[in-house]
Amino acid sequence: MPLDMPESVLVRFSGEMQPGVTLRDLVQAIPYTAQQMGLLTTEKANKKNIFSGRVLEIEGLPNLKCEQAFELSDASAERSAAGCTIKLDKEPIIEYLNSNVVMLKWMIAEGYGDRRTLERRIVRMEEWLANPVLMEADPKAEYAAVIDINLDELDEPILALPNDPDASAKLSDIAGNKIDEVFIGSCMTNIGHFRAAGKLLKQQSTPIPTRLWIAPPTKMDEAQLVEEGYYSIFGVAGARTEMPGCSLCMGNQARVAPKSTVVSTSTRNFPNRLGQGANVYLASAELAAIVAIEGELPSVERYREIMKSIDATAGDTYRYLNFDELPEFVDKGDSVELSEEMVKLGKELQRQ
Repeated sequence: MPLDMPESVLVRFSGEMQPGVTLRDLVQAIPYTAQQMGLLTTEKANKKNIFSGRVLEIEGLPNLKCEQAFELSDASAERSAAGCTIKLDKEPIIEYLNSNVVMLKWMIAEGYGDRRTLERRIVRMEEWLANPVLMEADPKAEYAAVIDINLDELDEPILALPNDPDASAKLSDIAGNKIDEVFIGSCMTNIGHFRAAGKLLKQQSTPIPTRLWIAPPTKMDEAQLVEEGYYSIFGVAGARTEMPGCSLCMGNQARVAPKSTVVSTSTRNFPNRLGQGANVYLASAELAAIVAIEGELPSVERYREIMKSIDATAGDTYRYLNFDELPEFVDKGDSVELSEEMVKLGKELQRQ
């Protein structure tokens, strides 16, 4: 039976990330650059979208952690892409899978889900870890388009404009706009983003001028942030902490005030999604936290000044939940023995 494969669009990053520039800025740099190249338009009539129905292949960021890679791949849905791949080195994938093996064993010990399914996943991960081989793009591959982005030239945040995730602008072009509410959450965030926001909020001695929403993506993130004291910081700042998960991003749970102007870290900002008549910018969690404090989109100079404190403690801020390094997960995981049946089945599946 013939198999029709969609075309691919190659996004190729080069150079080095500049101070103050975040992965979320790289996410928005993709549609921004595509617009500059005439490959993407925002007008609804006769809209042009090079990504629609195609696979988005991203290269040039081989050392990203898997959690960071998700931030880029998650946003491929907003490009209307059929899928997304990111070329990583083996090391971050090995690190991520080692962590997940322990987490899945912990889930078995705690009675989560179907044990057979979890065991099968563990076995397949361990089989790959024993012989880690990654797929590579064909060196002679042809692409519907190639988009080159030089990180040396990307020196300020890029935001999605209200209310279209494809519409993009540099911070310098929209600085000074007043903001009413800020949402930090959704699958585009990870635990490091909430630490960064907390460290900025902790420096505040006066009430923030915006309504701030906080919603970590997972309960595990929430528990760790509580343990590290960040929820106390959010409480003192007057933030509204939501149940971990989608929250405002879902569009059918909590809502911002009607006709408010919002900065959000969510994946999309379609009309009326976060609130009736709301105008929603999409930005990084770091910029969102600064906006919550400033009450407006800051100047690039002000943004860089504040970001210096985050850059100075980046090693502590952007630590991810590696479950194979957390004793409470390792101890529970060590108590789990995989059934011979699942070990055998997992190996057979791996060979297919």
